[in-house]
Amino acid sequence: MNDSIGVKVEIVDYLRVARRRLWVLVGVPLLASGAAAGIVLLAPQQFSGTAYVAAPALVGGAAGTQYTGTQAANQFVAAFGAAVTSPRVLADVAGDTGVTPERLRDGLAVTQVGASSQLEVTYTAGDRATVAPVLTATTTRALAFLFSSQVGIATGEVEAANADVTAATKAIGEWEKANKVSQPDRIYQATLGELTSLRQQQLSMQAVGNSRGADAAAAAITAAQRKLDELGPKLPDYQALLAQRDAATGALSQAREGLQAARAQAQAADPKQVTSIGEAHEVSRMAELVRTALPVGGAGLLLGVLLVGVLELLSRARQAGRPAAAPTASAPTPTVPPKPAQTPTVPPKPAQTPTEPPASAQPPTESPVPAQTVPAARP
Repeated sequence: MNDSIGVKVEIVDYLRVARRRLWVLVGVPLLASGAAAGIVLLAPQQFSGTAYVAAPALVGGAAGTQYTGTQAANQFVAAFGAAVTSPRVLADVAGDTGVTPERLRDGLAVTQVGASSQLEVTYTAGDRATVAPVLTATTTRALAFLFSSQVGIATGEVEAANADVTAATKAIGEWEKANKVSQPDRIYQATLGELTSLRQQQLSMQAVGNSRGADAAAAAITAAQRKLDELGPKLPDYQALLAQRDAATGALSQAREGLQAARAQAQAADPKQVTSIGEAHEVSRMAELVRTALPVGGAGLLLGVLLVGVLELLSRARQAGRPAAAPTASAPTPTVPPKPAQTPTVPPKPAQTPTEPPASAQPPTESPVPAQTVPAARP
């Protein structure tokens, strides 16, 4: 209960202070809003245009597509927005249109249409004639930056894989030339098959008693075995060269598939097919005024509240530094010692002459005492 009463008292104090400083709370926001409105209304007329980028074939689809998965649309939007403001794209657009990169960076904005892969590229400038050329150059350069570069990378991979195949084939030819044998793996397999056949013939001739034919078969078996013994130690090196050529051939095949996919994406990102440029129009000053004056007025109100607080603190500090006022009637009166009373000056009374007593009175036994003069008290 006491806490709620204390809060109410504080709110009442705040309201009392705000009412006393109302000119600050009202004047500062009005001054800030007026200044912002003046800047907006006195600024040169701005013109704006929008380019629409709709390329559904670039997002999702086959696994070889650059942007796949559940976040494909967001990834494409983020990549396109970064490409639009990249130094390379800005430099290319500046070279195409004659607009400085700094002005391009300030005037370009990329927004996503809902949760789709469709984009809106907006450009605002003071010259109507530059709006459409800037939008055309920006969308073209950004799409080329994202997808034409992939074609270049894939082309480089194909060239590298092709060079590996050529080097492996050349190494095989040099080995065959040095060993004076061509395709020793095939010769070895053919000789091995021939050796097996000769042994069967030898066995058949020995079974029928043809010793002469059996001896001829034995000689052929010996020659074939000699050939196998010569080729056997050489085969590992040759087979290693063959494995290198096969790996290079496989890499070349994959690189060609990647190049084909990159070319398909670049074709799907053709600016003439996926972009459309809207007409330039004047930017509404009223919308710009509302968009600018309201935040500035809110900031002015906050500044006014802070100024009221500062002024109130300074006022209380000055009041605390002043001397204390005179005590009121209800305050206890300090005890002051009484001043000594002044004795008034009394003039001396004249001495009275004693009269003769009557005859019947007896004379005083003592002589009369003369009157004494009381000295005047000093002030």
